[in-house]
Amino acid sequence: MATILIIDDDPQICDLLEQVLEKEGHLVHSAVNGEEGIDLYRQHLPDLIILDILMPEKEGLETILDLRREFPNVMVIAMSAASEGAKIDLLELAQRLGAQYRMTKPFQLKTVIELVNSALSNKV
Repeated sequence: MATILIIDDDPQICDLLEQVLEKEGHLVHSAVNGEEGIDLYRQHLPDLIILDILMPEKEGLETILDLRREFPNVMVIAMSAASEGAKIDLLELAQRLGAQYRMTKPFQLKTVIELVNSALSNKV
């Protein structure tokens, strides 16, 4: 069992991911923005973070940078809606800033489970 932190401003996404990951045996916490997520990370030191990129207050890219400064070994799956035609690929940028994995919304639940298992098995 791992502890996982979900940071996403969409309560439906948080609820869905919580249900799926708890069914897989994980302990799950969730936050609605980066500030709350960083506070929860400090309290619980989860094994993995699933982080939305576009959020109010403190968005995902800034959250990755802040977490990496304080916790260099933090394990992050960055997620965002597909942005075809966008000038900047936010998920690619998230990986350059320190996210190890990326996931595009909408996602398949099977993909989430596989990605989480892969991330947890590669955790140092």
